[in-house]
Amino acid sequence: FIVADTPGHEQYTRNMVTGASTADVAIVLVDITRVAFEETAEGLKATLLAQTKRHSAIAGKLGIPAILFAVNKMDLVDFDHAKFIATEKAVRELAVTVGVQEALVLPISALTGDNVVTSSPKTPWYTGQPLLPILENIPSRADRAEAAHKVGFRFPVQLVARHDGHKAEDFRGYMGRVEGGSVKVGDTVVVHPSGQSAVVQRIVFLNDDLPEAHLGQCVTLVLDRDVDVSRGDQIVSVGDTVNHAPVKALTADICWLDNEPLNPARKYWIKQTTRQTQAKIKSVNLVLDIHTLLHGESTKTVQMNDIAQIELVLAQPIVADLYTECRATGSFILIDSATNQTVAAGMIVAKN
Repeated sequence: FIVADTPGHEQYTRNMVTGASTADVAIVLVDITRVAFEETAEGLKATLLAQTKRHSAIAGKLGIPAILFAVNKMDLVDFDHAKFIATEKAVRELAVTVGVQEALVLPISALTGDNVVTSSPKTPWYTGQPLLPILENIPSRADRAEAAHKVGFRFPVQLVARHDGHKAEDFRGYMGRVEGGSVKVGDTVVVHPSGQSAVVQRIVFLNDDLPEAHLGQCVTLVLDRDVDVSRGDQIVSVGDTVNHAPVKALTADICWLDNEPLNPARKYWIKQTTRQTQAKIKSVNLVLDIHTLLHGESTKTVQMNDIAQIELVLAQPIVADLYTECRATGSFILIDSATNQTVAAGMIVAKN
């Protein structure tokens, strides 16, 4: 496992976004000693910390498919079953609110190791697995994407490789990583933004030829004819014409990373996969209230660490997917054209 430990304080929201952007699963620690409990007519009720809500909301926005809510410090409440049940109910309600696909709740004591590696005899009422076996068996985001087949073949071109003039063979290959679907020798593909089609003649990996390339593999594609391809272009499957049609207008959720607030009058660059073009922020639809998890009023003011939904208009079309369908082609960063500062990380929610 590679573990990213991200701070939970509000001023470090951008750190949480950065750490969660490549995560397959999130573990949210819920300190049960800081959960507020009250007796109601329906029984014990639990109120979670704002920090727990913030982490869960960000994980939900970033499309992390599974969140493990580890209810920690159970030893300090004498492994109270009623308090855990109340906390679990509050956590599951939160998960539904922020759109988490899969929420797992388990009682642990990090200090004494209860339910961390092996099941604890102190929680006979908990019938689920300990933390480590859950992590070992949970599918990765790449595995889920491969199984879902939500998008066809996606191949952003990183580099055009050619032999020098001393080589007898006229070699032209297009290097990159498969970000969606798969491709076989003999498949017909389309190169965007030109829209030209060609047939895959070879798939080169190091010094060998492969019959097929899958999601996550870095390969070099050789086409059967000369096509005008350069860095930033994208090679896609020919049969997926609806999803891969280039677009110039997007709706996206962003986390603002810069000290300077968003300014619609400024010029920004959008960098999506290997492609970069100018972008104009047409409007700010809403800003998420990270405390209540409710959408605030429409505003043009987006400050550092704010999570907002914006409308973008691009100078040149890009091949994009929804972030929920393909993380690599559905995400981007915004760069201030004057300072070259990365000012926002974005996730595409609609193509207009």
